[in-house]
Amino acid sequence: MKEVCIGLVGGGYAADLHCNGYRNVHGVSVRLKSVADIDEEKARITADTYGFQRATDSFEELLADSEIEVIDICTPPHLHLVMAERALGAGKHVICEKPLTGYFGEAADAEPVGNSVSKAKMLEKSIQATERLRKVIQNSSRRFMYAENYVYSPGLQKAAEIIRNRKSKILFAKGEESLKGSSSPLASEWKYTGGGVLIRAGIHPLTGILWLKHMEANARGERIRVESVSAETGRTSAGLSAYEHRHIAARPHDVEDFAAVSLSFSDGTRALVIACDTALGGTRNYVELFCNDAALNCVLTPTNLLDTYFLDENGMDNVYISEMLPAKVGWNKAFVSDEIIRGYAGELQNFMDVVAHDAPLHSGFDLAALTVKVIYASYQSAEEGRRIAFPEEEQP
Repeated sequence: MKEVCIGLVGGGYAADLHCNGYRNVHGVSVRLKSVADIDEEKARITADTYGFQRATDSFEELLADSEIEVIDICTPPHLHLVMAERALGAGKHVICEKPLTGYFGEAADAEPVGNSVSKAKMLEKSIQATERLRKVIQNSSRRFMYAENYVYSPGLQKAAEIIRNRKSKILFAKGEESLKGSSSPLASEWKYTGGGVLIRAGIHPLTGILWLKHMEANARGERIRVESVSAETGRTSAGLSAYEHRHIAARPHDVEDFAAVSLSFSDGTRALVIACDTALGGTRNYVELFCNDAALNCVLTPTNLLDTYFLDENGMDNVYISEMLPAKVGWNKAFVSDEIIRGYAGELQNFMDVVAHDAPLHSGFDLAALTVKVIYASYQSAEEGRRIAFPEEEQP
């Protein structure tokens, strides 16, 4: 059995999701060698939890290790692009968490970045950054794998199979990821995340829909591109008192806590993506497809596999029930096989098969780059109050 040696950088929540995904890989022997984080204690906890051989605070150590074939980037977004470039330059395959990149500010920018820099400039700079990475990838013999779990979720994978076989036309797609906000202090500032809830959460259903339209185009022998986007964003929680804000984790400083994006495609079809940081009751993750010959509703969370009811939380300290719920009492919809339902197992399986067996890659650079472009065009649209068109020659 082919062995693939992994070096992971970043010891936070994304690392947990990826490591649980690695546990489900079959047909390939995965060797978790080293994990790096600037907080070495966090790296050590990750290593102990998932069985890495070594923990370090040095990304350079991973790059210099000749045994490591794949660098898995699970760091905050502002580090993704530079780490991907360096890993490819060191001869490593790259797995990169979302987003591929974004605009995080330049030395001359006034702060806060999200309030002071025009979104048109952000779009231009983000496109330049992705094109720089495209050239690095083209000049490399290594693979770039984009870790978008929605693409690999069983619901979207089955929907794609149906669309391929029926050659269905997706007339309208609607997707949403909404939650009560992020627990990360970095999520409140543009300079760390490149935006708010749209780039942090809405990116998932957006990318899933873009991928499904690509599947449709391939099945029907068509070329379908994004023609234009129109968006609204806002900070809906800004007027709340401290007491009124007590149940919502989002504390947006110069980022948005609400976004709605309308996409027009060149075949005349439409899509709507919604994201907010003010949704209580657990995380909402879905994509709905209304086709010429089918209706498909892909629900990632909450599922109905297991409903739980508790009057107290005795003995539940180490039992994971659901993301973004403050308590386990009362009725809850438990996450069952979360790493499979939300796509992380399928994602890492595909990536390991790509490296070990040169299998077809489902989620790569072109999808990642297009997603970044759509997101920043959406930010520009919201700021300028107009629809932003995508010139045909700028799309692969």
